Amino acid sequence: QVQLVESGGGLVQAGGSLRLSCAASGRTFSSYAMAWFRQAPGKARDFVAAISWTGGSTSYADSVKGRFTISRDNAKNTVYLQMNSLKAEDTAVYYCAAETTGWGMQSEKRYHYWGQGTQVTVSS
Repeated sequence: QVQLVESGGGLVQAGGSLRLSCAASGRTFSSYAMAWFRQAPGKARDFVAAISWTGGSTSYADSVKGRFTISRDNAKNTVYLQMNSLKAEDTAVYYCAAETTGWGMQSEKRYHYWGQGTQVTVSS
């Protein structure tokens, strides 16, 4: 079992940057592949980015590719999402997710562990 707590959300102007963090506790962090999802009001929860157990492989949704970067520090039990060139359409609640059985999965149904979410609001 792993517990996930996101932080770093907030209000930012379009074109600005934010870095989200997701701190994990419980079982060995390096045994979990990690991902970020987001959910805008009235919409489904969508895949944003994923990173493998060691951090050697990453994948991104087309909508954030080139603007967002996912990374992890297994010594600190933390995964990050660096978000640059933010747009109004990036406004959402951002969730981190963890899974042991695979990495890079884009369906939320494949992840067993979730954080509580952090709000990101981008003003235009």
